[in-house]
Amino acid sequence: MVAFFSRRKLLAWGLALAACAPVVHAQAPQALDGPLTLVVGYAAGGTTDRIARLVAERLEPKLGVTVTVENKPGEGGRLAAKEVRRTPPGQNVLMLGNPAVMVVAPLVIKDAGYDPDKDFVPVSQVSSYDFALAVGQKLQLDRAMFLVGRLWAHPEEAVFGVPATGSLPHFFGLMVGDALSVQPQIKGYGGSAPLSADLIGGTLPIAIDTLDSLYAQPLAGKVRILAVSGKKRASFAPTIPTFREAGMKIDADGWNTFFAPSTMAPAKVQLVANAIRDAMRDPGLQKAAEAAYITPVVSSTAETAQMLKAYRQQWEPVVRRSGFSP
Repeated sequence: MVAFFSRRKLLAWGLALAACAPVVHAQAPQALDGPLTLVVGYAAGGTTDRIARLVAERLEPKLGVTVTVENKPGEGGRLAAKEVRRTPPGQNVLMLGNPAVMVVAPLVIKDAGYDPDKDFVPVSQVSSYDFALAVGQKLQLDRAMFLVGRLWAHPEEAVFGVPATGSLPHFFGLMVGDALSVQPQIKGYGGSAPLSADLIGGTLPIAIDTLDSLYAQPLAGKVRILAVSGKKRASFAPTIPTFREAGMKIDADGWNTFFAPSTMAPAKVQLVANAIRDAMRDPGLQKAAEAAYITPVVSSTAETAQMLKAYRQQWEPVVRRSGFSP
């Protein structure tokens, strides 16, 4: 009888000790288990490539692994997205995406080859960029309000050149038309270089492109940028007013954001996201980005997800109303 009670007491004590023992949760890894590849869907040397390399340089010491940038141009950035979505579990791969790939393409292409929501996880936004409206010497205008008055008087002159049909400047041009109550004719080019050439040569009176693409031209005194699309003036172009300052109730921007394939473990995603956010705080990186006409952004995963949600709410109606089909 004594032995029976002893065993029962021992069992009770064991259960009590087990209940008091600390619960051990799975912890996030302190370091990656292999090298990290940052995939860019465009050729080396462009804006997206430049910010990717600035980030990669500062990620290596933070993560303790080799970080490489791999350029996979093709299909306007979609080729990279289709390849990254197929990343096997266990591989450390991120894609640096932009709105053209992650917002516009899935809306206008019947089968883009990937689903931004199902195949990818937002990690961290690292940059933003403005759009700009510029005029050539032919118009001899130095303020946006003068252009507005001219287009109201001559709506047939509302021909906006953009680097490509279906590009973000194309859809931003439609936003500008809505803000001005004019219906613009969009003239697509095969890139920013021929667009700028026609603007400088006088063949094209009005152009809409990213600010960084147009900014080198006014520095040479060849064109005038009348307004930029940001909520505030660009730090590297403080003399150029925003559209709102020019009297038009419109603002918009583009961005570069890192995305992980949905196959990557959440703990790894968070580890890399924290490292990217810390890297973007580096004053040297910020200075180098601004020198390249890039606006650096420090953002958490939650802030990035919120930005993407708001961005889609702003742009999806514009893209759908356009009826654009590649």
